[in-house]
Parts: sequence; C-alpha cells; structure tokens
Amino acid sequence: MPSANTLYRGRFAPSPTGPLHLGSLIAALASFLDARHCGGRWLVRMEDLDPPREQPGAADSILHSLQSHGLHWDGEVLYQSTRSAAYSAARHELLQAGLLFSCDCGRTALTPAGCCSGDCRTRQSEIFHTPHAIRVTVPPHCQIEFTDLLQGRQHAALGESLPNFVIRRKDGLDAYQLAVVVDDAEQGITHVLRGSDLLDSSPRQIFLQQQLSYSQPAYCHLPVITTRLGQKFSKQNQAPALIDDEAEQNLRRALRFLHQMEPPASVAGVEQILAYATEHWALQQVPATLAIAAHSIGLST
Repeated sequence: MPSANTLYRGRFAPSPTGPLHLGSLIAALASFLDARHCGGRWLVRMEDLDPPREQPGAADSILHSLQSHGLHWDGEVLYQSTRSAAYSAARHELLQAGLLFSCDCGRTALTPAGCCSGDCRTRQSEIFHTPHAIRVTVPPHCQIEFTDLLQGRQHAALGESLPNFVIRRKDGLDAYQLAVVVDDAEQGITHVLRGSDLLDSSPRQIFLQQQLSYSQPAYCHLPVITTRLGQKFSKQNQAPALIDDEAEQNLRRALRFLHQMEPPASVAGVEQILAYATEHWALQQVPATLAIAAHSIGLST
C-alpha cells in the first residue's frame, strides 16, 4: 500500500433525505477506496441544507450504515446546517465583486436550464426586502474546461448555457452549488469522486472556485446504477435501503459494479474485504460511462 499522503483529502457528502442505498454506497466506497489506496484522508459531510426534503433520523441512519460497512471516516462529520456564516461570507465576497443580483422572477421568466431571463435586474431596490433568490452572473464568454479522471476532457460554454444560476434560494435556504464549493475549500478537499449525475454541476462549481480564489479539486464522475427502465437508483425513485446486516454482500456488489477485483470467498468480514479492495483498487478499471444497469451485476429491479 502506498505510504501516507496527507495531501490527499477525499469526501463523501450525502443528503439526509432517506437511508443509504446501493447507489450511494457505490459512490461512498469508490471515494473511500481511492483515498485509502493513496494513503490519504477520507471525510464525511452531511449536506443537510434542505429541511423540507430531509427525513427525520436519516442522517444518523446514513452514518450507522457507513460504519456497518466498515467505511470509517477521519475527523468529525461536517454538517452544512451549521455553516450559514461561511456561506454568507462567500456571498459577500461575490457581491463585492459585482457578480450577484436579487431575483424575484416567477417560473415563466426562467429558461429551461433555470436561468433568469426576466426584468429583475432593473428592479433591485424594489425587491430587496421581498422574498427573492440570489443569483450569480456568469460573463457571456466564460468557458470552463477540466479533465475528469474518468470521463475525460470536459468543456462547458458556461456563459452561454448558464448565464446566471442560484446560490441562495427564494425560501432563504443556501443553494447546493455555493455550499459545496465553500465546504470543499474549508475541508481542503483535493479529490471529488461522485456520481455522473453531478457532472453538469462541476462547471458551475469551478466558476465559483475561480471567483473566490479557491483551489480546484480533481474531479472524477462515476457511472450511476440504473434500473431496467434507465432510472437512476435514488431516494426519489424509491431505491431500496441497504440492509446493514448484509454489509459483506453489499460491498461485493458495489465492487462488482465498479469492475474491481473481487475478494475471494476466503476473505470474510467487512474489514478484510475493504483491506483487500484497498490494496487492489484500480480507478482505471471503472467503466468510463455515465450509467450501468443494475441487472449487469445480477440485481433485479
């Protein structure tokens, strides 16, 4: 195993909208194995920014499932619900740079991508004291390019496709795009391994990192697991919760999905399975595709 690399810091950042399922375990396991194989640290952050969507007890359930599967994190769990002051400071910095505007426009004024095309910018003084979202302006010619460790070279004409996007919602809740950028910087995250469903978020996050003078982590977007109908395993699609008492089988299924060398039958117990998987981890063996059907690893859906 490589020697300890304190410069590598990975993370798993679930939302407490339901229990852990196989899709989220796959992302957690991949980020855990990559960090441990590189001798780095692996952190857990709870993205509890959206109380209306959260399920009571889900955060504790997720943490219990991670521990049951041997995925022990370093340090304390960071809860985004405690970070409002940090997000406010970042917004202030963006405001000072002249990049923010308030938006009270309804759905009819939004583009299919969710950008504002209304007249709110001409009414800033009027809407300041009424419910409004806060949006960041992207310069028209802004181009974002990065190389995904799995999906390869990525390019987004962000100024054309997303000339503005929300960083604070109309209901007063901090939006995901800004919060994840601020927290990745705070935690010193160097590598982000997550599902391909978040690939289109990366250009927005890189743009914010550039405006806030934050370091850009390496990104790796893993294939998501789908049903026979092509739906992503998710809490919204009623993906079945993991059975913690079947942790060994769950880990083996996740390794199979990731096309990793599966531990022989003689390797038993989650700690031994993870030790074997860490030693043999090969990111390049993960299929460079956006989705893989569950039935391809012998799961019925």
